[in-house]
Amino acid sequence: MRIDELLDAGRSGEPIFSFEFFPPRTPEGEENLYAALRELRELGPDFVSVTYGAGGSTRGKTIEIVTRIREEFGLEAMAHFTCVNATTDDLRATLAQMQEAGISNVLALRGDPPQGQDRWTKTEGGLEYSRELVELIDREFDFAVGAACFPETHLDAVSPEADLDYLKAKADAGARFLITQLFFDNGVFHDFVARAREAGIDVPIIPGVMPISDYAQIARITTMCGATWPEHVIGELEARKDDPAAVAAFGVSYAVMQCADLLAHGAPGIHFYTLNRSPATRAILSALRLWRPWDAERTGLGEARKPPAPAA
Repeated sequence: MRIDELLDAGRSGEPIFSFEFFPPRTPEGEENLYAALRELRELGPDFVSVTYGAGGSTRGKTIEIVTRIREEFGLEAMAHFTCVNATTDDLRATLAQMQEAGISNVLALRGDPPQGQDRWTKTEGGLEYSRELVELIDREFDFAVGAACFPETHLDAVSPEADLDYLKAKADAGARFLITQLFFDNGVFHDFVARAREAGIDVPIIPGVMPISDYAQIARITTMCGATWPEHVIGELEARKDDPAAVAAFGVSYAVMQCADLLAHGAPGIHFYTLNRSPATRAILSALRLWRPWDAERTGLGEARKPPAPAA
């Protein structure tokens, strides 16, 4: 099923939940991936997504995994797709291959610079911007096209305002939904959505959440993507950094609270960055489904951000 259709159906009140995986580099890693998929499948995700390797290095593997997820696991799957190391004809050929495989959903991305390069430069005969890729897919193929967005502003953007202008151009070009970069401060997300709506971006914006499971790993990832930490979270992690089990337990607790707040205040769903692991994501999603924080009438959580009633 197309993800834009899933989101339309979810507007009746039930959020959608999705998991992101990456193509493993080794047979052992591939075995771990499919083990995680088997465990997470029991949670009934609305869709899963599979990333591209750096420089488009796992293009074929991404398509193989997405196809297997659909056929063997019975889950809807989305392929990430970038402009890196590909001419426009190459892009068209890969998109045709995806379409032939029965894939319905594509996340259109510019991609990171190829390995060994510090700055992005387009491939000769290729595309320079993700907006151009969105346009190409929307114009020539029948996919539900998603795009990425950055609550804390893309690292290459000259300003938050310019980043939003570019995001609107992607939505206008045919992106039917947006998935955010990971973040840990919900205030950043709520502010970003408000600014996006003011800018005329009206497509669903799905928050991307990465459970904290390893202190050093999450510090490295956030440094790479520019995500910031609330001060109180830094303090809690510092207090546990020498106890991996305590870090992981705190990570699950924090992600449950983070997701509950997002869902209580209108997020259409949650996209979990799983790092090809299942325990944390299983615990978080199970807790959310028991709690149902999006059901404001039952929980009252949604009242927190509503403005006070005017005085009589």
